[in-house]
Amino acid sequence: MATLVFDIETVGLTPAVTDAEEDTSGLSPFTGKVIAIGVWDVERRQGVVYYETTETDEWQEGDWSYRPSNERDMLEDFWEGARSYDVFVTFAGRNFDVPFLNLRSAAHSLTPTKEFLEHRYLNRQTTMRHVDLQDQLSFYGAFGKKPSLHAYCELFGIESSKAEGVSGKDVAELFVTEKFRDMARYNARDVTATAELYRHWYTHLAPASFKNIEK
Repeated sequence: MATLVFDIETVGLTPAVTDAEEDTSGLSPFTGKVIAIGVWDVERRQGVVYYETTETDEWQEGDWSYRPSNERDMLEDFWEGARSYDVFVTFAGRNFDVPFLNLRSAAHSLTPTKEFLEHRYLNRQTTMRHVDLQDQLSFYGAFGKKPSLHAYCELFGIESSKAEGVSGKDVAELFVTEKFRDMARYNARDVTATAELYRHWYTHLAPASFKNIEK
């Protein structure tokens, strides 16, 4: 089955340089927008980041392609590409990425092509599989407060997306100061870390029922 890992970056609709670090408007689809969508094809081991920028040329680094876009176009490309996959992997996608994507898509009169919120539990999902690793690795909230992606990476010896000193809190500042490529690279590192975490979960913790479906 074809597997796609994805992650988004968001920012407020009218971000300001002076308060970029304190700006929380990007956390809501009502006051924010999508500025990057990173996707990684697990079987092909290739990734693409669609991102908002003032540049126009596509560029490549390693296994990643970086494609300048705007919110509407990147959402449309994402949903069209999603048609080709059966398994989707996120970290906290059920609580943030997917609702944000769905509402911003509807704001552009775009209709999602996959029902990522069909059911929270893997064994009850029927039309496709959405593996939200925050759910899976916290055993659906058994820890109370769910650990972060960075915490799981440290636990399992996976390189975190924060390894180069950039975190999600820095995305707005990178965007408003027009460090678009640094923002796009951070998104790619987030997706890469999520993909590695998925590999570790699949190898050691995924239920047999899920692996049997994949076969």
